[in-house]
Amino acid sequence: MCEGGPVNQDWEDRVAAAWASFDDYPQERAHEFRALIDALVAELPADSPLGPFERACAWDSTGHSDKAVPLYREALARGLTGYKGRRARIQLSSSLRNIGQPEEGVKLLTPELDGPSDELDDAVRATLALCLSSLGRDREGLSLVLGALAPHLPRYQRSMANYARALVDPEA
Repeated sequence: MCEGGPVNQDWEDRVAAAWASFDDYPQERAHEFRALIDALVAELPADSPLGPFERACAWDSTGHSDKAVPLYREALARGLTGYKGRRARIQLSSSLRNIGQPEEGVKLLTPELDGPSDELDDAVRATLALCLSSLGRDREGLSLVLGALAPHLPRYQRSMANYARALVDPEA
């Protein structure tokens, strides 16, 4: 069982293999990669949230954020949850920023800061920082990025975390 619907491991493995081959498709062959993903999606139940999610990823990865946005929304509306649901929110926010709607990206990702923590936390913060920057809120974005970076540093973690807080709260 995969988040959003039943999928067998063979299908998941073939999707992973398709994505592993992504770099084999230069821009002029992007349509071939999308066709590969479409063929895999065709194997899913018609109401599966994984179908629009995978298709959105393919459009997004081949430079078409405008076509990806409605598909990410559809995947989430169909109930895509868990890890892939979080990925969809991150990627949708990035795509919204790319098409000139960063405020929607901020609204979508801000709640993720308080959600359960996982390996996507830094991606949430980086994407949210880009959306904030697009809105002219660079200090907030820089604060998020420094806060995400601080734990990964070999030294100065506390100082960087404090500097990140001070960017948005001078009294901190």
